Amino acid sequence: MGGHGPATEWGVDNASDYKSKLGVIMFIFYVLVYAGFIAINVVKPKLMGAVVFAGLNLAVVYGFGLIVLAIIMGLIYNHLCTKKEDELNK
Repeated sequence: MGGHGPATEWGVDNASDYKSKLGVIMFIFYVLVYAGFIAINVVKPKLMGAVVFAGLNLAVVYGFGLIVLAIIMGLIYNHLCTKKEDELNK
């Protein structure tokens, strides 16, 4: 049977420690923001029904905010990791 080798050559990742630490820090930050969402739902669930923006209630705004935050954090993570990789792989 033929087969083929890897599609790309992978070398040493000099930025892996930086990326791991950054990932953990960003994960903890997101967990804290998400824990706020859960805490409101557990402690004062009626508060989630309060209209806060453009006729939308807090549950919808907070929920979409979590999604947008995750996307923004992903973009920031990618930017910072790419910058560090370029710096360390010169």
